[in-house]
Amino acid sequence: MDNKKNTVNADLLKERQTCTFNTSELTYLLDGGEEKTNERKKRESFFLDDPMLKYTVPLEYLSHKEKYEEAIKKTCVIFRKVQQLQREGKAGMDNFREILGGQLGSAILKDGNPLALHYVMFIPTVMGQGNYEQQAEWIQRAWNCEIVGTYAQTELGHGTFIRGLETTATYDPKTEEFVLNSPSLTAYKWWPGGLGHTANYAVVVAQLYTQGKCHGIHPFIVQLRDEETHMPLHGIKIGEIGCKLGMNGANNGYLGFDNVRIPRVNMLMKNNQVLPDGTYVQSPSSKLTYGTMVFVRVVLVQDAANYLKKAVTIAVRYSCVRHQSQLKPK
Repeated sequence: MDNKKNTVNADLLKERQTCTFNTSELTYLLDGGEEKTNERKKRESFFLDDPMLKYTVPLEYLSHKEKYEEAIKKTCVIFRKVQQLQREGKAGMDNFREILGGQLGSAILKDGNPLALHYVMFIPTVMGQGNYEQQAEWIQRAWNCEIVGTYAQTELGHGTFIRGLETTATYDPKTEEFVLNSPSLTAYKWWPGGLGHTANYAVVVAQLYTQGKCHGIHPFIVQLRDEETHMPLHGIKIGEIGCKLGMNGANNGYLGFDNVRIPRVNMLMKNNQVLPDGTYVQSPSSKLTYGTMVFVRVVLVQDAANYLKKAVTIAVRYSCVRHQSQLKPK
């Protein structure tokens, strides 16, 4: 499409004219109805037509640092616009789903969203794993971005082998605190989105030790950086993992612990609990801790479908307009 002349390539137009069905009806079917299609187009226009969300310099010409800065700037604009929709009574989940996923969000943030894990993993984990008191304390602050969180599970030596995580959280009944440690290099958290520079809190998945016994992996809310200065807290070893083949705006990071103490109530206790004296109270199922991961795996499948749709569309259109050698009539 030529935006200046608003004309369609002649070959592409020819191909479209041979279509044997009503393309609008197919669009309505894929979107879930004509009303949904109209809502989607309005939402796309609301975001994509904003000059603050357009690139003045192509990403390919930006440095690694500049790509992250551009992602942060656009992310702030995006969520201010989402809040505007909320104030107008248009705060449906479709707004968040498209902005955070591979549909509308990836059209604006072409190299990753540094706040994606805050909304897709940190907040859902507190909602799904925290008790009522913990939800009341953390969700509102996180929703308003008073704090920015991430989900720190994967370690340098432990990706899919979650039961083998090495990070430890040992309960000290004298102070009613957990002491977090990274006992080896392979125990460092590696890859969490937003961890490099963006997040100041994290849900940390660690092996729970209390009364001399290990009870397996559990989630803990850990403050990583000072809320005012954004400097790492004592015992926190944190940074960015560096330039990647893609998703450089996601700001993936690493994280290590050296005798980092957190209050007992920072263990998410909707399912399992540790009482003040160190007694462990087990939930009916040890699988409940995996709830966040199952949710995100579903999101990943949805995103993969969206990216595949984009790839197929690009490939089909390109095949219609790509010519080999000298052009000859007909």
